[in-house]
Amino acid sequence: MDFPIITQLFRQLFRHRACQSIRSHSSLPFRIANASRTQRRNLSNGGEQDDASRNESHWQQRTNLFPQDKSEEFRRYPTVTADGMRSRRERPKRVKMLTRDFIDDSLYNPNYGYFSKQAVIFSPGDPFDFNNIRDEPEFHKLLGQRYTTFEDALDAKEPNDTRQLWHTPTELFRPYYGEAMARYLVTNYKLSLYPYHDLIIYEMGAGNGTLMLNILDYIRDTDREVYARTKFKIIEISSSLALLQQQQVKRSAASRGHSDKVEIINRSIFAWNTYVASPCFFLALEVFDNFAHDSIRYDPFTEEPLQGTVVIDNQGDFYEFYNPTIDPVAARYLRVRDAAASTPFNHPLRSHRLIRNIRSRLPFAANLTDPEYIPTRLMQFFDILHAYFPSHRLLTSDFHSLPDTIRGVNAPVVQTRYQRRTVPVRTPFVLQGYFDILFPTDFSVIEDIYRATTGKLTRVLSHEEFLRRWAYIEDTQTRSGENPLLSWYQNASVMTTV
Repeated sequence: MDFPIITQLFRQLFRHRACQSIRSHSSLPFRIANASRTQRRNLSNGGEQDDASRNESHWQQRTNLFPQDKSEEFRRYPTVTADGMRSRRERPKRVKMLTRDFIDDSLYNPNYGYFSKQAVIFSPGDPFDFNNIRDEPEFHKLLGQRYTTFEDALDAKEPNDTRQLWHTPTELFRPYYGEAMARYLVTNYKLSLYPYHDLIIYEMGAGNGTLMLNILDYIRDTDREVYARTKFKIIEISSSLALLQQQQVKRSAASRGHSDKVEIINRSIFAWNTYVASPCFFLALEVFDNFAHDSIRYDPFTEEPLQGTVVIDNQGDFYEFYNPTIDPVAARYLRVRDAAASTPFNHPLRSHRLIRNIRSRLPFAANLTDPEYIPTRLMQFFDILHAYFPSHRLLTSDFHSLPDTIRGVNAPVVQTRYQRRTVPVRTPFVLQGYFDILFPTDFSVIEDIYRATTGKLTRVLSHEEFLRRWAYIEDTQTRSGENPLLSWYQNASVMTTV
């Protein structure tokens, strides 16, 4: 167990500012600089309190003002992938990985990944009675109280300072959020598929299984004919969450009635190899934000793209390199985006070339642009839909913008929790499994790539617009007239296949 070391690491995060990347002008055209994770300290003995205090006061996060030269390690270490690390029980050392593989491994490795081992999804208990809540501040207060009660109960069983607890709109607005999704599904099913086909629903990343139950409850209670033809299939990469979803179905008599409708498939969508010819709906709610991205920087003079790689040395520290050789997946994404994009998109090279050249010649200027994070894994997901679910209709919701992102274009938020407090950091190269890495989704670009990949048409709405169409918004209106279902998640959008 690495909990004692992890506890020390997180204490360091609270004593010092978040990891901050300071660019250097490297002599190597592809090398950026050190992005070392927080260093570990050994536990001090009882008789060494003064030395321990002195060590803590002088401890510093290693920056890249004067980075160590890891060029030899970059040349010598083998390249590994997230798929190749699935069977590894220990975090890798003495290797190098593409940025997308490092992020994928950090989040989804079965033995130490964030979603496999650390993430806990908050459940508020009984649904909130919004009509009897005074206003949004009171709802926020009640939510905070339930958060405390929920985590107190977890700590009573097993105290954990580094518990990674987070919530979803499905849980906060249960069952009303799920019922809105169910209305969309039933209406579109009856308009285009009924009675010639069954209502087949796939959900990827189903969390606690709450959305599945809310959708099935609604269909059973409102349309028995459609319910008789409904099948709900969850595709879940996490074994622990797949077990939790199975327990949800068996938890009560009402949910047990859905047992013959539900199939839980404990597999990564990227390992999918079964052809599904039947028309189906595919739900991906708050999933895109945790898909791994590649990091690309550009030479400000030649505009040549370079792809990010992280070197992990024998101490487990991280060093970021950029290579002019772009792998086929990232190269294909750049080609598809350039060919398919119907509107201008944010890009590190959008400023005028003359201005970039002047800035690049200033003292201490970076030798490459800020990083651009490109959603290569999301493009591969669209490939899966096109190849194995040709008759699918996609319903997805995610964040189009996020606060407190690290530096770069389409850059992620990287954060963890320690002693019930959120700790943001400023690099994605952090101890694997203990940090959430979530990206905003540029729906204008993603919509074009989805259309180019699948040949299907789409519609993008704001989160509020979608819910105004499909939710009974009076169910979540407070006495003051405020409506958290509509006002929360203002930074989210919904994309549907039409």
